[in-house]
Formats: sequence, C-alpha cells, structure tokens
Amino acid sequence: MSKYAPLKDFLVAQNVDRVPMSFAEIERVLNLPLPASKQYPAWWSNNPSNNPMTREWLEAGFETESVNIGSGKLVFRRVRKVTVSVPPGGGAPAAPKEARQDRHPGFGFMKGLITIEAGFDVTKPFDDEPWDRGYLGGEADARDGKLAVRK
Repeated sequence: MSKYAPLKDFLVAQNVDRVPMSFAEIERVLNLPLPASKQYPAWWSNNPSNNPMTREWLEAGFETESVNIGSGKLVFRRVRKVTVSVPPGGGAPAAPKEARQDRHPGFGFMKGLITIEAGFDVTKPFDDEPWDRGYLGGEADARDGKLAVRK
C-alpha cells in the first residue's frame, strides 16, 4: 500500500465533482509532509508515470486542475466515477472499481469487424519491391545517380 493511499480514499469518498484543497490540507489527509518537489507544476501533472501520488488521485477518478504553486492550492476534478464494493458480511472494502471505461467510448468501436487471416504477417511490407525501385508506379532506372521512372 502506498503512503499516498489515504488521498485516494479521501477523494473516492467525496460526493462532489470538484474538490479544492490546499497543500496543507493534503498533508493533513496524508498525515505526512509533501515532498519538496511540490513546488514544481510538473509534479502536479496528471501523467501516471510522474510520481506515486499522481497514480493515487488518478485511480480515485480525479485529475488536478487550477494548480497554483504560489498560493499552495489546487482543485481535484472528477473525471470518472469510482465505486467501492463492500464484501458480503462487512469487513474492509474491496479495491475501487471503475464505473465506466477509462478510455474514449469510440475506442474499439470496430472490434470484431476486421479479421486477420491465419498466418498473415502484419509486420511484413505489402510490397516486395524495394522503395527505390517501382515506387512511382513504374520500373525505376538509377543511372548517373538519378532516379528515372520508365513505364
């Protein structure tokens, strides 16, 4: 479990789409100080490979916006709804599940419409002709260092 997991739990529990917070409030939620890199806007970017804390707010379904380093404030904006399932008989909640896909609804709309024949190598060029011969629709002739096309 990440030391930044309390932020994810806090954000998942919110019932609003925008959660304004100061850096001090985030530190209270985490019960630890933010690193010195909090002073750089890039640290607050929504790139999942940026830092471990970024992954926590993204997994909670939020992104950062309106980051103001000078005032030490930002807004977490909900981009997708995350639900927490409770196992039968109570106990600790299971990991959050996304309520909808993480990608654009149009992505994959052609799934099942394209068939690749067995044994077909999709990485092999369609054309066995080298690019320097026949590329312009005819038979190429390279004389005197010039490329001429013969038809």
